[in-house]
Amino acid sequence: MPVYRDDCVVLRTHKLGEADRIVTMLTRQHGKVRAVARGVRRTGSKFGARLEPFMVADVQFYEGRSLDTVTQAETISSYGAAITADYASYTAASAMVETADKLSEAEAGLPQYLLLVGALRSLSRGEHGASLTLDSYLLRALSMAGWAPSFHDCAVTGEPGPHSAFVVQLGGVVSDSVAPPGTPRLDAQTVGLLSALLTGDWARADASDQASRSKASGVVSAYTQWHLERGLRSLEHVDRSAQKEQRQQQQQRQEQQQRQEAAS
Repeated sequence: MPVYRDDCVVLRTHKLGEADRIVTMLTRQHGKVRAVARGVRRTGSKFGARLEPFMVADVQFYEGRSLDTVTQAETISSYGAAITADYASYTAASAMVETADKLSEAEAGLPQYLLLVGALRSLSRGEHGASLTLDSYLLRALSMAGWAPSFHDCAVTGEPGPHSAFVVQLGGVVSDSVAPPGTPRLDAQTVGLLSALLTGDWARADASDQASRSKASGVVSAYTQWHLERGLRSLEHVDRSAQKEQRQQQQQRQEQQQRQEAAS
């Protein structure tokens, strides 16, 4: 059909001519779509703000030979303003959408779309530390793409864990019998945090200390960039400030305490 509609999350935009933009979106049903949005850079554009990065919209397209054309756009969720107001959230979201752009092609499925929308929603609400949310998204997105890391059993032999040797190229933790000489070792707290981020165990992730978070972030970054085969430009700008994370952790504990007091 020449015209179709879909729910989309905007990944990135590029200028085209004097008033148009090329918008790259991850859709619910059609995978990654690149489309021209006519006139969105004009002041009077009726849907320009709805097609900014991190926004979720219901979009109508007209099929074209090389690029589709956006004919309508209605906001579903406006995450952009809250995310861009906080530098840590903005840099984390930028790394997320760049990852989604690299992982998702025309055959990308619904799970990748839902994962990205959920991660952006969490960032906009400040539910967890921005760095934790990013690391969890990266691990889960890679798992959906077929690169699930192992943080308990040996990734090579399947030998039951726990294991402390971690080898990016081999897919996770490995037993001592197959670990190459000089393989870096991870302490139990860091391995536990990585496992929690992969499975969505937020109670354990939020309770982690800053040292474990920093180590886990290094592991996630190395694992992500190895499997994508190209570096993520936005990843080097991610704000992983310890002070920022500590403030968020303290705020989360205070909110939890207030909820418990209200319930009692």
